[in-house]
Amino acid sequence: MTDTFSSYAMRNVPRYTSYPTAPHFNAGVTDVVYSDWLGALSPQDSLSLYLHVPYCREICHYCGCYTKATRKEAPLLSYAKTLGQELELVVDHLKTPGQVRHIHWGGGTPSLLPEQSLLDLAGMMRVLFDFSPDIEHAIELDPRYVSVSLAETLVTMGVNRASLGVQDFDPAVQVAIGRVQSYDLVKAATEHLRSAGLTALNFDLMYGLPEQTLETIRDTVARTVELNPGRIALFGYAHVPWMKKHQRLIDESRLPSAAERLALAEAARTDLLSAGYVAIGLDHFARPDDSMAIAEQQGKLRRNFQGYTTDTGDQLIGFGVSSIGKLSRGYIQNMPDVRHWSRAISDGKLPVAKGIALSTDDRLRGSIIEQLMTNHLCDIEETCRQFSIEPADLLPSMDALEELVDQGLVRLDGWTVIIPKRGQSYVRLAAAAFDAYLGGQHAGAGKHSMAV
Repeated sequence: MTDTFSSYAMRNVPRYTSYPTAPHFNAGVTDVVYSDWLGALSPQDSLSLYLHVPYCREICHYCGCYTKATRKEAPLLSYAKTLGQELELVVDHLKTPGQVRHIHWGGGTPSLLPEQSLLDLAGMMRVLFDFSPDIEHAIELDPRYVSVSLAETLVTMGVNRASLGVQDFDPAVQVAIGRVQSYDLVKAATEHLRSAGLTALNFDLMYGLPEQTLETIRDTVARTVELNPGRIALFGYAHVPWMKKHQRLIDESRLPSAAERLALAEAARTDLLSAGYVAIGLDHFARPDDSMAIAEQQGKLRRNFQGYTTDTGDQLIGFGVSSIGKLSRGYIQNMPDVRHWSRAISDGKLPVAKGIALSTDDRLRGSIIEQLMTNHLCDIEETCRQFSIEPADLLPSMDALEELVDQGLVRLDGWTVIIPKRGQSYVRLAAAAFDAYLGGQHAGAGKHSMAV
């Protein structure tokens, strides 16, 4: 049985932070199409803004993000200036923008932008958009670069949630992944943030890293619990050197086997639950009084390109190179190259590289997949009714679940799909059964990471 589960864990399936997934975006979605989509939004369409900053001081071996290394200030200043121009450009295409409920800065290391640039951009957004009184304003941080000054700047900007990339506290693991940062350094970063008034903290941890053992990952969890973040994301390392060339710096022979990887994930999960955290979806944990735990209890948990989220914005608008947005009509991804992105904006053009217009079938399947990923439950008949599609159209997908049903990883109650506790780590496999892009003419459009 263990071998069977290990084989399931090794299967390559999407992470389902979107549906259709990014490998299926195409060049048919242009700046003209995006302009039309933006112009169609109404004041009732609440907004979520994502700003991508593709710079780090150095590239960690494990990184799967779109980023580049720089030690210079000039590229950061130039990027911030162009990012401001893109904000103004997008607003010009929004005839009647709705209220902003969520802002997320990602990267890269967005806090590498000069502090004055961060303040200027935050102020510009406040002028250009109508902020909800209870807006969540979040940023991703590298704890190695969190100073007292930065913490105070973030609070002045209105940032009220920060995510720190911790990954693992073990020195040998840190050397193997090219990310050396002591426990004391991370502790100091959290103290700087909390002293400034930024108390809603998330930690990102990883399992499946080279040199990790049950002892080291349990020690990492214990040290994390000592620092008491409100949320913890426990991600499985995605080794995709065909996509991220720098991952070739990782010695594959030092990566845990499929069975070891499962054991690492289970050990970390068990210790987090024992420490009082609540399991959220596939790979998140939260204190019971955290808004994410409350959203999960109320069936309001969402999933987007930042993973599990409490973001309630109807429309997600991306800014910066390679950023992805989702509007009612489809997905949009910006140009991945800074030079081309900057040139398009200076020419007054929306810097779109590709995207995908959503069909009714896409919306239906996307809804089913999100429900499975967030609630571990989906009433297929009711969801089909919402999209005026006959449930019989999904019989092939239901049939594809039978293998997981036989292993106790999925339960079916008529047309209701239920992911029991033992199957929740494998939920991406159940979601994949409803993915029309994994077969047929769309097959081979992209490789994916392991299921667990």
